[in-house]
Amino acid sequence: MIESYPSSAASDASSDDGGLSALLRRSPPANIAAEQALLGAILTNNKAYERVSDFLEPEHFADSVNGRIYEAVARRIERGQLADPVTMKAEFEHTGVLDAAGGPAYLAKLLTAMVGIVNAGDYGRVIHDAWVRRQLIDIGENVVNNAFGARPDLDGSDQIAASEEALFKLATERGQEGGFVSFGKALTGAIDVAEKAFLRTGDVVGLTSGLRDLDKRTGGLHPSDLLILAGRPAMGKTALATKIAFSAARSIMRDAEERGEKPHGSVAIFSLEMSSEQLATRILSGEAEVSGEKIRRGDIGQKEFDRFVRVSRELQKLPLYIDDTPAISLSAMRTRCRRLARTQGLSLVVVDYLQLMRPAIGTKPDSRVLEISMITQGLKAIAKELSVPVIALSQLSRQVESREDKRPMLSDLRESGSIEQDADAVMFVYRDEYYLQQRMPKDSAYDSNEKFQAATEEWQRKMALVHNKAELILEKQRHGPTGMIQLYFEGEYTRFGDLDIIHE
Repeated sequence: MIESYPSSAASDASSDDGGLSALLRRSPPANIAAEQALLGAILTNNKAYERVSDFLEPEHFADSVNGRIYEAVARRIERGQLADPVTMKAEFEHTGVLDAAGGPAYLAKLLTAMVGIVNAGDYGRVIHDAWVRRQLIDIGENVVNNAFGARPDLDGSDQIAASEEALFKLATERGQEGGFVSFGKALTGAIDVAEKAFLRTGDVVGLTSGLRDLDKRTGGLHPSDLLILAGRPAMGKTALATKIAFSAARSIMRDAEERGEKPHGSVAIFSLEMSSEQLATRILSGEAEVSGEKIRRGDIGQKEFDRFVRVSRELQKLPLYIDDTPAISLSAMRTRCRRLARTQGLSLVVVDYLQLMRPAIGTKPDSRVLEISMITQGLKAIAKELSVPVIALSQLSRQVESREDKRPMLSDLRESGSIEQDADAVMFVYRDEYYLQQRMPKDSAYDSNEKFQAATEEWQRKMALVHNKAELILEKQRHGPTGMIQLYFEGEYTRFGDLDIIHE
């Protein structure tokens, strides 16, 4: 059995001159004997390298000399060449790698310490675990130093977010995740998904969006997907995203009630633009059919107010959570999603909107494009890690307004390259009524009343055709067809619904 870490300073921790000073005198976790034994095994039999090559890196070695030896040996093996004391001797002498360790005699020491190829993987994991512990110590020291004022540019909340980000990065990049999955195992997972789809009634396999035609086109909202919902201001992005979030939460609640259980999932809305009260008012306005504008002015009667209160009592049980932290960082969002997933279960995340987010604390992207790229990649990582769909709202560039046909295209996305690349689906919400309303004829523009009257009648005819109608343009869908979906939009209550075109 390998003694993993030195314990010579263990007694110091209980000494009279203070626990903290004793901790600071401890040696960082390392196992030099394991490093030497593994290098000896690889130099004796290069197949030992295959046991550790997928997770062990040169920087994981506590002794820098051992790390440089491992790097040189790995480089030669990767080229398909033999790496043993004879073939490596010239390179070691030329680079002076062994000088700090006592010269060629150190190679002999490595060969003496060697272990069998069967145990190489265990020794590699001991080395890697010591490195992880050293990284944790570094993170802890940074936390302490920053708290004492080493980074005055970060307030307390930012320091917490930076620490969480450092821990998350260590957890996800420590080199042990991933690896191949057999095709048989992948097929089993695919069959499970197909079986669930077969047993469910209707066209919805994933979480419902509450919009019949959208669910029919996409099969619902699927775990691990990043969906971008974009549009120009006043098109109704927030209203549509809120409709989807509310419908998903109601579906989760109904499923739980049918089973006689508490909900095993929830919907998280990160509202960076509107407060939680404003968002709640918007949802209540739509469900109670009381104008949000009247609610803000207090211009409602007793009957409307009673309906408003009654609906609010019905909705307060929904598993819907709103975080209205402005300019929230990616790391803080990830932490809060994890916490919600752990305590309530998590089924859907909605972000309104991604251009108002900040990248991970401690990162300083060179450009806005790179910053947005980091944010979209981070949102996709959250979707995959927590196995939930993430809907992120996005603004469009102003070049839309300069075109005759103002229907959005993928190229209209701000910093479009990274958003389009990382998203599994891109949807645009568009309302022709909004633009047509702005083109209402003015009598001053016509030289006769007859022409003005004719233009007004034509404008009214066009307005009637698009009144209360919206288009959801599914421009990209990685797992299905694209196309345009017509929706119903009720401006008074700022709500979307299905548009019934064909009646039975």
